Amino acid sequence: MASKINPELFSHQVHQETPCPQCGAALLMRHGKHGPFLGCSAYPVCDYIKPLHQNDGHIVKELGVPCPECQHELVLRQGRYGMFIGCSNYPECHHIETQNAPPAQPQESAWRCPECGTGHLVKRNSRYGKAFYGCDCYPKCKFAVNAPPVAGECEACGYPLLVQKKLASGDKHQCANRKCQHIQSS
Repeated sequence: MASKINPELFSHQVHQETPCPQCGAALLMRHGKHGPFLGCSAYPVCDYIKPLHQNDGHIVKELGVPCPECQHELVLRQGRYGMFIGCSNYPECHHIETQNAPPAQPQESAWRCPECGTGHLVKRNSRYGKAFYGCDCYPKCKFAVNAPPVAGECEACGYPLLVQKKLASGDKHQCANRKCQHIQSS
């Protein structure tokens, strides 16, 4: 009994109608860790590739709200890390609306950064939605911890910051220094 399924549909090397702009050879559909792309069949002699998905900040929707910096319209864009709101006058205007903007002034209860000494630790969210605490002087200071900071000093190395760790035996305070990570006795 013959199969009714065309095996060419499942082939990962489907020829495209367009020739390679660098060498003129046929372009093939390939799959990489960043998704599907068109690659030259003459690889490795010709290294032409073209991604098939567009995450370059293209406009999804116009919002009808003026930009606070240049008064052009704000638009919803699709970027590399998801959707964001930016100015339609890009690249002349680089204004981007932030969903959870960090406070402009550090709060009185904020912890001073132990690395640079000038910044304060503020709560931020990673692109995956997980909370972490980083220095507000980023990118000059790249200090960050995943656990909530606690006031105190390490009894083993004297580091000026501790973090709260949740263990099976209960909540403990641990040194925030990556080289020490001593769990405090009290």
